[in-house]
Amino acid sequence: MIETRLVRLLLGEPERVLTHLERMRTRGIVDVAPNPWQLCLGVLRLWHRTLFRTETVGTSSNAIRATWRARLLANRAVRLPFLLAERAVAPFDFTGLRSPPERLIRHLLGAHHDGNQFVFDLEILTGHGELERLQRRVAELLAQPDSPRTRWLRDLTVFEGYHEQLAAAVERALAAGPAMTTTEANDPDLSFRAYLRWCARQPATLVATVGAWRTGQFAFDSGLAS
Repeated sequence: MIETRLVRLLLGEPERVLTHLERMRTRGIVDVAPNPWQLCLGVLRLWHRTLFRTETVGTSSNAIRATWRARLLANRAVRLPFLLAERAVAPFDFTGLRSPPERLIRHLLGAHHDGNQFVFDLEILTGHGELERLQRRVAELLAQPDSPRTRWLRDLTVFEGYHEQLAAAVERALAAGPAMTTTEANDPDLSFRAYLRWCARQPATLVATVGAWRTGQFAFDSGLAS
């Protein structure tokens, strides 16, 4: 069946994705459960964002660090191979539900998140019960500013103040949950909860999606999740 094959292709390991989704529900992180096809549409939404809304990924209004590596890595095409080598991005896990917590931590430490884009991954790590481990890792990095590892991750994230902002976001998340405005909480680009709500609102099957697209009732860049 075409839909089953597409689910396997887009989710990679749908069984693991669904297991992690159920963990999020059990721990009260989310209250909706999109089916596998709806999660696939969420993957395609993020592909669409990466291809057609590139200004929302890996950029910042903050100053670029004054090192030669940071200036070189400010070019996202140059940065990508190093992010892959660092295992700071998982190109086949656009839901965040396939990756183990350690991979999500590497992602937050090595891949730049602008503004409050931390919250998507912080919500997932909250569901895994791993925020404290992330806090320790960020604290260790900040405590060793002159180590080769710290200097490398500073340059890989390109922009000044990134890890300090991450540390503050983790502290807030541990105290009261990931902090966000009402608008951010309803934005599928920023909030994991909103992303899953967006998925759950979409057509439940491939056939239904094609029908909705033909009648103009489906778009990957549709607005906020209600």
